[in-house]
Amino acid sequence: MFFDTFGTDAFLLLVAFLLFSGIFAAKFSNRWGVPSLILFIIVGMLVGSDGLGIIYFDNADTAQLIGVLALVIILFEGGLHTKWATVRSVAVPSLSLATVGVLVTSSTIGVAAYLLFDLTLLEGLLLGAIVGSTDAAAVFAALKERNIKAKMGATLEAESGTNDPMAVFLTLSFIELITKPDGSIWMLIPTFFLQMGIGLVLGIIFGRLASYSINTIKLGSSALYPILSVAFALITYGITAFVGGSGFLAVYIAALVIGNRELTYRYSIFQFNEGFAWMAQILMFIILGLLAFPEQVFSSAVIVDGLILSILLIVVARPLAVFLSLIKLKYSVKEKLFISWAGLRGAVPIVLATFPIVEGLENSQIIFNIVFFIVLTSALVQGASISWVAKKLDLVGPQKDVPHHSIELISMGKAAAEMVQFQTSEESALVGQKLKELTLPNHSNINAIIRDNQVITPYGETVIQAGDFLYILVESKYKDQLKKRLEQRASKKDRG
Repeated sequence: MFFDTFGTDAFLLLVAFLLFSGIFAAKFSNRWGVPSLILFIIVGMLVGSDGLGIIYFDNADTAQLIGVLALVIILFEGGLHTKWATVRSVAVPSLSLATVGVLVTSSTIGVAAYLLFDLTLLEGLLLGAIVGSTDAAAVFAALKERNIKAKMGATLEAESGTNDPMAVFLTLSFIELITKPDGSIWMLIPTFFLQMGIGLVLGIIFGRLASYSINTIKLGSSALYPILSVAFALITYGITAFVGGSGFLAVYIAALVIGNRELTYRYSIFQFNEGFAWMAQILMFIILGLLAFPEQVFSSAVIVDGLILSILLIVVARPLAVFLSLIKLKYSVKEKLFISWAGLRGAVPIVLATFPIVEGLENSQIIFNIVFFIVLTSALVQGASISWVAKKLDLVGPQKDVPHHSIELISMGKAAAEMVQFQTSEESALVGQKLKELTLPNHSNINAIIRDNQVITPYGETVIQAGDFLYILVESKYKDQLKKRLEQRASKKDRG
Protein backbone atom coordinates (compact mmCIF):
# COMPACT_ATOMS: atom_id res chain seq x y z
CA MET A 1 0.00 0.00 0.00
CA PHE A 2 0.94 3.67 -0.35
CA PHE A 3 1.77 4.06 3.33
CA ASP A 4 3.94 0.90 3.44
CA THR A 5 5.95 2.16 0.49
CA PHE A 6 6.68 5.75 1.61
CA GLY A 7 6.52 5.52 5.42
CA THR A 8 6.51 8.71 7.51
CA ASP A 9 6.18 11.12 4.58
CA ALA A 10 3.14 9.24 3.34
CA PHE A 11 1.62 9.28 6.82
CA LEU A 12 1.92 13.07 7.13
CA LEU A 13 0.54 13.56 3.63
CA LEU A 14 -2.34 11.24 4.42
CA VAL A 15 -3.19 13.09 7.65
CA ALA A 16 -3.22 16.37 5.72
CA PHE A 17 -5.47 14.81 3.08
CA LEU A 18 -7.89 13.51 5.73
CA LEU A 19 -8.03 16.87 7.49
CA PHE A 20 -8.66 18.72 4.21
CA SER A 21 -11.34 16.18 3.33
CA GLY A 22 -12.98 16.65 6.70
CA ILE A 23 -12.91 20.44 6.44
CA PHE A 24 -14.51 20.46 3.00
CA ALA A 25 -17.05 17.87 4.16
CA ALA A 26 -18.00 20.15 7.05
CA LYS A 27 -18.27 23.13 4.67
CA PHE A 28 -20.64 21.40 2.28
CA SER A 29 -22.65 19.34 4.78
CA ASN A 30 -25.20 22.11 5.44
CA ARG A 31 -25.47 22.96 1.76
CA TRP A 32 -26.19 19.34 0.90
CA GLY A 33 -28.43 18.82 3.92
CA VAL A 34 -26.32 15.92 5.14
CA PRO A 35 -24.87 15.79 8.69
CA SER A 36 -21.11 16.27 8.61
CA LEU A 37 -20.45 13.06 10.56
CA ILE A 38 -21.81 11.05 7.62
CA LEU A 39 -19.33 12.69 5.26
CA PHE A 40 -16.47 12.16 7.71
CA ILE A 41 -17.33 8.47 7.98
CA ILE A 42 -17.58 8.16 4.19
CA VAL A 43 -14.07 9.64 3.85
CA GLY A 44 -12.78 6.99 6.25
CA MET A 45 -14.53 4.18 4.42
CA LEU A 46 -13.26 5.43 1.04
CA VAL A 47 -9.59 5.36 2.02
CA GLY A 48 -10.02 2.01 3.80
CA SER A 49 -9.22 -1.43 2.46
CA ASP A 50 -12.68 -1.93 0.92
CA GLY A 51 -12.44 1.47 -0.79
CA LEU A 52 -9.29 2.87 -2.36
CA GLY A 53 -7.15 0.50 -0.32
CA ILE A 54 -4.85 3.25 1.01
CA ILE A 55 -5.16 2.16 4.65
CA TYR A 56 -5.92 -1.19 6.21
CA PHE A 57 -7.16 -0.54 9.74
CA ASP A 58 -8.83 -3.07 12.02
CA ASN A 59 -7.38 -2.17 15.43
CA ALA A 60 -10.38 -1.75 17.73
CA ASP A 61 -8.15 -0.84 20.69
CA THR A 62 -6.64 2.14 18.86
CA ALA A 63 -10.05 3.23 17.56
CA GLN A 64 -11.43 3.03 21.09
CA LEU A 65 -8.57 5.14 22.48
CA ILE A 66 -8.96 7.80 19.78
CA GLY A 67 -12.73 7.76 20.20
CA VAL A 68 -12.64 8.26 23.97
CA LEU A 69 -10.07 11.05 23.67
CA ALA A 70 -12.13 12.80 21.00
CA LEU A 71 -15.33 12.46 23.03
CA VAL A 72 -13.62 14.07 26.03
CA ILE A 73 -12.62 17.06 23.87
CA ILE A 74 -16.07 17.33 22.28
CA LEU A 75 -17.92 17.07 25.60
CA PHE A 76 -15.59 19.67 27.12
CA GLU A 77 -16.18 22.12 24.27
CA GLY A 78 -19.92 21.54 24.40
CA GLY A 79 -19.99 22.14 28.16
CA LEU A 80 -18.02 25.38 27.81
CA HIS A 81 -20.68 26.85 25.52
CA THR A 82 -23.64 25.68 27.62
CA LYS A 83 -25.27 28.45 29.65
CA TRP A 84 -26.20 27.36 33.16
CA ALA A 85 -29.16 29.75 33.20
CA THR A 86 -30.59 27.84 30.24
CA VAL A 87 -29.70 24.34 31.45
CA ARG A 88 -31.02 24.93 34.98
CA SER A 89 -34.59 25.21 33.71
CA VAL A 90 -34.34 21.82 31.94
CA ALA A 91 -32.10 19.99 34.42
CA VAL A 92 -34.78 17.60 35.71
CA PRO A 93 -36.17 16.51 32.30
CA SER A 94 -32.66 16.20 30.86
CA LEU A 95 -31.50 13.98 33.71
CA SER A 96 -34.66 11.91 33.40
CA LEU A 97 -33.97 11.42 29.69
CA ALA A 98 -30.32 10.63 30.43
CA THR A 99 -31.20 7.86 32.90
CA VAL A 100 -34.76 6.56 32.57
CA GLY A 101 -34.78 7.36 28.86
CA VAL A 102 -31.56 5.46 28.15
CA LEU A 103 -32.75 2.50 30.24
CA VAL A 104 -36.09 2.30 28.42
CA THR A 105 -34.48 2.67 24.98
CA SER A 106 -31.82 0.07 25.75
CA SER A 107 -34.31 -2.43 27.15
CA THR A 108 -36.73 -2.06 24.24
CA ILE A 109 -34.07 -2.49 21.55
CA GLY A 110 -32.32 -5.22 23.54
CA VAL A 111 -35.42 -7.38 23.87
CA ALA A 112 -36.30 -6.78 20.20
CA ALA A 113 -32.80 -7.86 19.11
CA TYR A 114 -33.08 -11.01 21.24
CA LEU A 115 -36.50 -11.93 19.84
CA LEU A 116 -35.72 -11.13 16.20
CA PHE A 117 -32.12 -12.20 15.73
CA ASP A 118 -29.83 -15.08 16.61
CA LEU A 119 -28.54 -13.45 19.79
CA THR A 120 -28.73 -14.45 23.42
CA LEU A 121 -30.74 -12.23 25.77
CA LEU A 122 -27.57 -10.70 27.25
CA GLU A 123 -26.12 -10.09 23.77
CA GLY A 124 -29.37 -8.42 22.71
CA LEU A 125 -29.39 -6.23 25.81
CA LEU A 126 -25.73 -5.39 25.15
CA LEU A 127 -26.64 -4.20 21.65
CA GLY A 128 -29.52 -2.17 23.12
CA ALA A 129 -27.21 -0.58 25.70
CA ILE A 130 -24.74 0.43 23.00
CA VAL A 131 -27.35 2.34 20.98
CA GLY A 132 -29.27 3.53 24.04
CA SER A 133 -27.79 7.02 24.36
CA THR A 134 -27.89 10.03 22.10
CA ASP A 135 -24.56 11.36 20.93
CA ALA A 136 -23.09 14.67 22.13
CA ALA A 137 -20.98 15.21 19.01
CA ALA A 138 -23.93 14.61 16.67
CA VAL A 139 -26.42 16.66 18.72
CA PHE A 140 -24.07 19.62 19.32
CA ALA A 141 -23.20 19.74 15.61
CA ALA A 142 -26.83 19.34 14.48
CA LEU A 143 -28.18 22.11 16.72
CA LYS A 144 -25.29 24.58 16.56
CA GLU A 145 -26.54 26.59 13.58
CA ARG A 146 -30.20 25.56 13.49
CA ASN A 147 -32.96 27.85 14.73
CA ILE A 148 -34.52 25.52 17.27
CA LYS A 149 -36.39 26.95 20.26
CA ALA A 150 -34.08 27.46 23.22
CA LYS A 151 -35.95 25.03 25.48
CA MET A 152 -35.64 22.22 22.93
CA GLY A 153 -31.98 22.90 22.22
CA ALA A 154 -31.09 23.08 25.92
CA THR A 155 -32.94 19.85 26.72
CA LEU A 156 -31.29 17.90 23.90
CA GLU A 157 -27.79 19.25 24.57
CA ALA A 158 -28.02 18.64 28.33
CA GLU A 159 -29.36 15.12 27.71
CA SER A 160 -26.60 14.24 25.24
CA GLY A 161 -23.96 15.69 27.54
CA THR A 162 -25.07 13.60 30.52
CA ASN A 163 -26.44 10.34 29.11
CA ASP A 164 -23.13 8.80 28.01
CA PRO A 165 -22.33 7.56 31.56
CA MET A 166 -25.56 5.52 31.65
CA ALA A 167 -24.81 3.92 28.26
CA VAL A 168 -21.20 3.20 29.25
CA PHE A 169 -22.34 1.67 32.55
CA LEU A 170 -24.93 -0.57 30.87
CA THR A 171 -22.49 -1.62 28.14
CA LEU A 172 -19.73 -2.58 30.58
CA SER A 173 -22.25 -4.25 32.89
CA PHE A 174 -23.62 -6.54 30.18
CA ILE A 175 -20.10 -7.35 28.97
CA GLU A 176 -19.23 -8.37 32.54
CA LEU A 177 -22.38 -10.48 32.83
CA ILE A 178 -21.58 -12.23 29.54
CA THR A 179 -17.97 -12.95 30.52
CA LYS A 180 -18.91 -13.82 34.13
CA PRO A 181 -22.23 -15.69 34.00
CA ASP A 182 -22.40 -16.03 37.80
CA GLY A 183 -22.66 -12.23 38.21
CA SER A 184 -25.85 -10.34 39.07
CA ILE A 185 -27.17 -7.15 37.50
CA TRP A 186 -28.58 -6.09 40.88
CA MET A 187 -25.09 -6.00 42.36
CA LEU A 188 -24.08 -3.47 39.71
CA ILE A 189 -26.81 -0.92 40.48
CA PRO A 190 -25.02 0.64 43.50
CA THR A 191 -21.94 0.97 41.30
CA PHE A 192 -23.88 3.18 38.88
CA PHE A 193 -24.91 5.66 41.56
CA LEU A 194 -21.37 5.67 42.94
CA GLN A 195 -19.95 6.44 39.48
CA MET A 196 -22.45 9.26 38.92
CA GLY A 197 -21.83 10.74 42.36
CA ILE A 198 -18.05 10.69 42.00
CA GLY A 199 -18.31 12.16 38.48
CA LEU A 200 -20.57 14.99 39.64
CA VAL A 201 -18.46 15.92 42.68
CA LEU A 202 -15.09 15.74 40.92
CA GLY A 203 -16.50 17.60 37.92
CA ILE A 204 -17.48 20.53 40.16
CA ILE A 205 -14.15 20.43 42.02
CA PHE A 206 -12.00 20.33 38.90
CA GLY A 207 -14.18 22.97 37.21
CA ARG A 208 -13.64 25.40 40.06
CA LEU A 209 -9.96 24.52 40.31
CA ALA A 210 -9.50 25.09 36.57
CA SER A 211 -11.30 28.46 36.70
CA TYR A 212 -9.22 29.59 39.65
CA SER A 213 -5.97 28.45 38.01
CA ILE A 214 -6.72 30.14 34.69
CA ASN A 215 -7.53 33.42 36.43
CA THR A 216 -4.62 33.47 38.89
CA ILE A 217 -1.64 31.70 37.29
CA LYS A 218 0.49 34.08 35.23
CA LEU A 219 1.84 32.22 32.22
CA GLY A 220 4.50 33.48 29.86
CA SER A 221 2.21 33.45 26.82
CA SER A 222 -1.52 33.91 26.36
CA ALA A 223 -1.46 30.93 23.99
CA LEU A 224 -0.82 28.63 26.96
CA TYR A 225 -4.20 29.29 28.63
CA PRO A 226 -6.27 27.30 26.09
CA ILE A 227 -3.78 24.43 26.43
CA LEU A 228 -4.16 24.65 30.21
CA SER A 229 -7.93 24.27 29.83
CA VAL A 230 -7.50 21.12 27.71
CA ALA A 231 -5.06 19.74 30.28
CA PHE A 232 -7.71 20.19 32.95
CA ALA A 233 -10.27 18.38 30.75
CA LEU A 234 -7.97 15.39 30.36
CA ILE A 235 -6.91 15.26 34.01
CA THR A 236 -10.57 15.53 35.06
CA TYR A 237 -11.44 12.49 32.97
CA GLY A 238 -8.33 10.55 33.94
CA ILE A 239 -8.52 11.00 37.71
CA THR A 240 -12.30 10.51 37.84
CA ALA A 241 -12.10 7.28 35.84
CA PHE A 242 -9.12 6.10 37.92
CA VAL A 243 -11.07 6.40 41.20
CA GLY A 244 -14.12 4.65 39.74
CA GLY A 245 -16.26 7.62 38.71
CA SER A 246 -17.82 8.59 35.40
CA GLY A 247 -15.11 10.47 33.51
CA PHE A 248 -17.47 11.69 30.78
CA LEU A 249 -19.90 13.18 33.29
CA ALA A 250 -17.05 14.84 35.22
CA VAL A 251 -15.66 16.45 32.05
CA TYR A 252 -19.06 17.86 31.02
CA ILE A 253 -19.78 19.19 34.53
CA ALA A 254 -16.29 20.71 34.81
CA ALA A 255 -16.73 22.45 31.44
CA LEU A 256 -20.15 23.71 32.52
CA VAL A 257 -18.58 25.24 35.65
CA ILE A 258 -15.67 26.77 33.73
CA GLY A 259 -17.83 28.16 30.92
CA ASN A 260 -20.16 29.96 33.32
CA ARG A 261 -17.44 31.73 35.30
CA GLU A 262 -15.48 34.86 34.48
CA LEU A 263 -12.24 33.84 32.79
CA THR A 264 -9.07 35.56 31.74
CA TYR A 265 -8.48 34.90 28.01
CA ARG A 266 -12.04 33.60 27.78
CA TYR A 267 -12.42 34.05 24.03
CA SER A 268 -9.04 32.52 23.22
CA ILE A 269 -9.94 29.47 25.31
CA PHE A 270 -13.35 29.11 23.67
CA GLN A 271 -12.06 29.57 20.12
CA PHE A 272 -9.17 27.14 20.63
CA ASN A 273 -11.43 24.45 22.08
CA GLU A 274 -13.98 24.89 19.31
CA GLY A 275 -11.29 24.34 16.68
CA PHE A 276 -9.80 21.45 18.64
CA ALA A 277 -13.23 19.84 18.97
CA TRP A 278 -13.74 20.08 15.21
CA MET A 279 -10.38 18.40 14.59
CA ALA A 280 -11.18 15.68 17.13
CA GLN A 281 -14.58 15.11 15.51
CA ILE A 282 -13.10 14.88 12.02
CA LEU A 283 -10.37 12.43 13.00
CA MET A 284 -12.65 10.35 15.22
CA PHE A 285 -15.32 9.77 12.58
CA ILE A 286 -12.73 9.09 9.89
CA ILE A 287 -11.04 6.52 12.14
CA LEU A 288 -14.39 4.92 12.92
CA GLY A 289 -15.11 4.87 9.18
CA LEU A 290 -11.80 3.11 8.63
CA LEU A 291 -12.70 0.51 11.25
CA ALA A 292 -15.88 -0.40 9.37
CA PHE A 293 -15.62 -2.65 6.33
CA PRO A 294 -18.32 -1.73 3.76
CA GLU A 295 -18.53 -5.34 2.54
CA GLN A 296 -19.68 -6.35 6.02
CA VAL A 297 -21.69 -3.25 7.02
CA PHE A 298 -23.65 -3.24 3.77
CA SER A 299 -24.18 -6.97 3.49
CA SER A 300 -27.80 -8.00 2.97
CA ALA A 301 -28.08 -9.53 6.45
CA VAL A 302 -26.79 -6.40 8.23
CA ILE A 303 -28.95 -4.09 6.10
CA VAL A 304 -32.12 -6.02 6.92
CA ASP A 305 -31.31 -6.35 10.64
CA GLY A 306 -30.09 -2.77 10.83
CA LEU A 307 -33.17 -1.35 9.14
CA ILE A 308 -35.52 -3.28 11.42
CA LEU A 309 -33.76 -2.03 14.57
CA SER A 310 -33.41 1.50 13.17
CA ILE A 311 -37.16 1.72 12.55
CA LEU A 312 -37.89 0.31 16.00
CA LEU A 313 -35.43 2.76 17.58
CA ILE A 314 -36.76 5.84 15.78
CA VAL A 315 -40.47 5.03 15.78
CA VAL A 316 -40.96 2.98 18.97
CA ALA A 317 -38.09 2.88 21.49
CA ARG A 318 -37.03 6.53 21.49
CA PRO A 319 -40.58 8.01 21.58
CA LEU A 320 -41.55 5.53 24.33
CA ALA A 321 -38.48 6.55 26.34
CA VAL A 322 -39.17 10.28 25.86
CA PHE A 323 -42.87 10.13 26.77
CA LEU A 324 -42.18 8.00 29.86
CA SER A 325 -39.25 10.19 30.97
CA LEU A 326 -41.21 13.42 30.63
CA ILE A 327 -44.42 12.33 32.36
CA LYS A 328 -45.88 15.21 34.42
CA LEU A 329 -43.18 17.57 33.17
CA LYS A 330 -44.09 20.73 31.29
CA TYR A 331 -43.57 19.53 27.73
CA SER A 332 -46.26 19.56 25.07
CA VAL A 333 -46.92 16.60 22.79
CA LYS A 334 -45.23 18.46 19.93
CA GLU A 335 -42.15 19.09 22.06
CA LYS A 336 -41.98 15.44 23.08
CA LEU A 337 -42.30 14.37 19.45
CA PHE A 338 -39.47 16.68 18.44
CA ILE A 339 -37.19 15.47 21.26
CA SER A 340 -37.99 11.92 20.15
CA TRP A 341 -36.99 12.68 16.58
CA ALA A 342 -33.85 14.64 17.46
CA GLY A 343 -32.28 11.86 19.55
CA LEU A 344 -29.37 11.37 17.18
CA ARG A 345 -26.95 8.46 17.39
CA GLY A 346 -23.32 9.05 16.46
CA ALA A 347 -19.81 8.41 17.73
CA VAL A 348 -20.69 7.13 21.21
CA PRO A 349 -22.53 3.99 20.01
CA ILE A 350 -19.75 3.17 17.54
CA VAL A 351 -17.04 3.66 20.18
CA LEU A 352 -19.03 1.53 22.65
CA ALA A 353 -19.42 -1.12 19.95
CA THR A 354 -15.63 -1.56 19.99
CA PHE A 355 -15.74 -2.69 23.64
CA PRO A 356 -17.15 -6.18 22.87
CA ILE A 357 -14.57 -6.57 20.08
CA VAL A 358 -11.73 -5.67 22.44
CA GLU A 359 -13.09 -8.20 24.97
CA GLY A 360 -13.28 -10.85 22.23
CA LEU A 361 -16.98 -11.61 22.72
CA GLU A 362 -18.78 -13.95 20.37
CA ASN A 363 -20.92 -12.08 17.81
CA SER A 364 -19.04 -8.82 18.65
CA GLN A 365 -18.38 -8.10 14.96
CA ILE A 366 -22.05 -8.63 14.12
CA ILE A 367 -23.05 -6.24 16.90
CA PHE A 368 -20.53 -3.65 15.66
CA ASN A 369 -21.79 -3.82 12.06
CA ILE A 370 -25.45 -3.48 13.10
CA VAL A 371 -24.65 -0.54 15.41
CA PHE A 372 -22.66 1.14 12.64
CA PHE A 373 -25.59 0.80 10.24
CA ILE A 374 -28.03 2.16 12.85
CA VAL A 375 -25.82 5.23 13.36
CA LEU A 376 -25.69 5.88 9.61
CA THR A 377 -29.47 5.55 9.37
CA SER A 378 -30.07 7.82 12.35
CA ALA A 379 -27.75 10.52 11.04
CA LEU A 380 -29.14 10.41 7.50
CA VAL A 381 -32.84 10.21 8.35
CA GLN A 382 -33.09 12.17 11.60
CA GLY A 383 -30.07 14.47 11.36
CA ALA A 384 -30.90 15.70 7.87
CA SER A 385 -34.52 16.48 8.74
CA ILE A 386 -34.28 18.19 12.16
CA SER A 387 -34.98 21.67 10.78
CA TRP A 388 -37.91 20.41 8.69
CA VAL A 389 -39.45 18.57 11.66
CA ALA A 390 -39.00 21.62 13.92
CA LYS A 391 -40.78 23.77 11.33
CA LYS A 392 -43.66 21.30 10.98
CA LEU A 393 -44.08 21.15 14.77
CA ASP A 394 -43.84 24.94 15.07
CA LEU A 395 -40.73 24.76 17.24
CA VAL A 396 -38.51 27.05 15.20
CA GLY A 397 -36.79 29.68 17.33
CA PRO A 398 -35.40 33.10 16.41
CA GLN A 399 -32.62 33.38 13.88
CA LYS A 400 -29.23 32.73 15.44
CA ASP A 401 -27.38 35.91 14.66
CA VAL A 402 -23.65 35.28 14.67
CA PRO A 403 -21.38 38.09 13.46
CA HIS A 404 -19.30 37.18 10.42
CA HIS A 405 -16.29 39.35 11.02
CA SER A 406 -12.68 38.94 12.05
CA ILE A 407 -12.25 41.21 15.06
CA GLU A 408 -9.87 39.47 17.46
CA LEU A 409 -11.25 39.48 20.98
CA ILE A 410 -8.40 39.89 23.42
CA SER A 411 -8.25 39.48 27.16
CA MET A 412 -5.18 41.43 28.21
CA GLY A 413 -4.22 39.77 31.46
CA LYS A 414 -1.10 41.87 32.14
CA ALA A 415 -3.01 45.10 31.54
CA ALA A 416 -6.00 43.88 33.59
CA ALA A 417 -8.35 44.78 30.73
CA GLU A 418 -10.76 42.84 28.53
CA MET A 419 -12.69 43.23 25.30
CA VAL A 420 -16.37 42.47 25.93
CA GLN A 421 -18.80 41.48 23.17
CA PHE A 422 -22.48 42.36 23.60
CA GLN A 423 -25.40 42.12 21.19
CA THR A 424 -28.27 44.55 21.68
CA SER A 425 -31.92 43.50 21.41
CA GLU A 426 -35.20 45.35 20.98
CA GLU A 427 -35.58 45.46 24.76
CA SER A 428 -32.09 46.82 25.46
CA ALA A 429 -31.95 50.20 27.20
CA LEU A 430 -29.03 51.16 24.94
CA VAL A 431 -31.06 51.04 21.73
CA GLY A 432 -31.85 54.45 20.29
CA GLN A 433 -29.19 56.27 22.31
CA LYS A 434 -26.20 58.12 20.93
CA LEU A 435 -22.81 57.05 22.21
CA LYS A 436 -22.24 60.43 23.84
CA GLU A 437 -25.44 59.93 25.84
CA LEU A 438 -24.44 56.56 27.32
CA THR A 439 -23.56 56.28 30.98
CA LEU A 440 -21.08 53.42 30.92
CA PRO A 441 -18.79 52.67 33.88
CA ASN A 442 -15.45 54.43 34.15
CA HIS A 443 -12.56 53.06 32.12
CA SER A 444 -14.81 51.45 29.48
CA ASN A 445 -15.04 52.45 25.84
CA ILE A 446 -16.93 51.15 22.79
CA ASN A 447 -14.18 50.43 20.25
CA ALA A 448 -16.20 48.92 17.41
CA ILE A 449 -19.76 48.16 16.31
CA ILE A 450 -20.77 45.38 13.91
CA ARG A 451 -24.04 46.10 12.09
CA ASP A 452 -25.31 43.97 9.20
CA ASN A 453 -21.88 42.32 8.99
CA GLN A 454 -20.26 45.73 8.48
CA VAL A 455 -17.71 47.28 10.86
CA ILE A 456 -18.76 50.75 12.02
CA THR A 457 -16.25 53.11 13.58
CA PRO A 458 -18.09 54.58 16.59
CA TYR A 459 -18.15 58.27 17.43
CA GLY A 460 -20.29 60.47 19.67
CA GLU A 461 -23.24 60.84 17.27
CA THR A 462 -23.48 57.11 16.46
CA VAL A 463 -26.93 55.75 17.39
CA ILE A 464 -27.11 52.20 18.71
CA GLN A 465 -29.61 49.94 16.97
CA ALA A 466 -31.17 46.60 17.89
CA GLY A 467 -29.00 43.70 16.72
CA ASP A 468 -25.74 45.65 16.94
CA PHE A 469 -22.67 43.83 18.22
CA LEU A 470 -20.77 46.15 20.54
CA TYR A 471 -17.10 45.58 21.37
CA ILE A 472 -16.19 47.35 24.56
CA LEU A 473 -12.74 47.66 26.11
CA VAL A 474 -13.03 47.73 29.89
CA GLU A 475 -10.76 47.37 32.89
CA SER A 476 -11.35 43.96 34.47
CA LYS A 477 -12.41 45.39 37.84
CA TYR A 478 -15.25 47.34 36.18
CA LYS A 479 -16.50 44.41 34.08
CA ASP A 480 -19.35 43.45 36.43
CA GLN A 481 -20.61 47.04 36.49
CA LEU A 482 -20.48 47.14 32.70
CA LYS A 483 -22.45 43.89 32.36
CA LYS A 484 -25.18 45.16 34.69
CA ARG A 485 -25.48 48.35 32.63
CA LEU A 486 -25.58 46.47 29.33
CA GLU A 487 -28.24 44.05 30.56
CA GLN A 488 -30.64 46.79 31.63
CA ARG A 489 -33.89 46.76 29.69
CA ALA A 490 -35.72 49.75 28.37
CA SER A 491 -39.06 50.68 29.95
CA LYS A 492 -42.25 50.27 27.89
CA LYS A 493 -42.46 54.01 27.65
CA ASP A 494 -38.94 54.25 26.20
CA ARG A 495 -39.66 51.47 23.73
CA GLY A 496 -42.92 53.05 22.67
